[in-house]
Amino acid sequence: MLPKKFSQPMFLIIMSFGMSIIMSCVVTLVNTGFNDGFFERYFNAFTFAFPVALVAAFIMGPIAKVIANKIA
Repeated sequence: MLPKKFSQPMFLIIMSFGMSIIMSCVVTLVNTGFNDGFFERYFNAFTFAFPVALVAAFIMGPIAKVIANKIA
C-alpha cells in the first residue's frame, strides 16, 4: 500500500490510462472503422495517446481542482 501523499498522482495516472484506452479506441473506430488491422491501429493510437493524456492530467488536474472548488 502506498502512502496517502501518492493518492493524487496515482489517481491522475489511473484516470489518464483509462481515458486513453477509451478515447483512442473510439477515435480509431470512428476514423478507420472496425476492419483488418483495427487492433494494431488502436494499439498505436493508445501508445501515443497515453503519454499525452498523462501530461495533460498532471497539468490540468490541479487547475481543474481549483476551479471546481471555486464553483462548488
